[in-house]
Amino acid sequence: MAQKIRWSPRSADNLENIVNYIAQDSEHYASLFAQRIMRIIENIPQFPLSGRVVPEYRDDFLREKIYKNYRIVYRIKKEVIEIVAICHSAMPLKDL
Repeated sequence: MAQKIRWSPRSADNLENIVNYIAQDSEHYASLFAQRIMRIIENIPQFPLSGRVVPEYRDDFLREKIYKNYRIVYRIKKEVIEIVAICHSAMPLKDL
């Protein structure tokens, strides 16, 4: 199945914005959050189907992993896994 990870510009911006927001209160927790998100993403290629199907889209190739209150949304493609978005679970997903 897919081996490589590719970040969409949107997902990279999402992570940067979240980490910057957390860092306003604690650089330490911002760093821990970023490390944990990266670990989850690095493990996706080993078991790409382990994430749940995104309920709003019901597409078997659009999946998500949950970390705390955040959704890591990714799309499984033939040779790549694309990180589509990282967002707070209270935010609606649009235009994936």
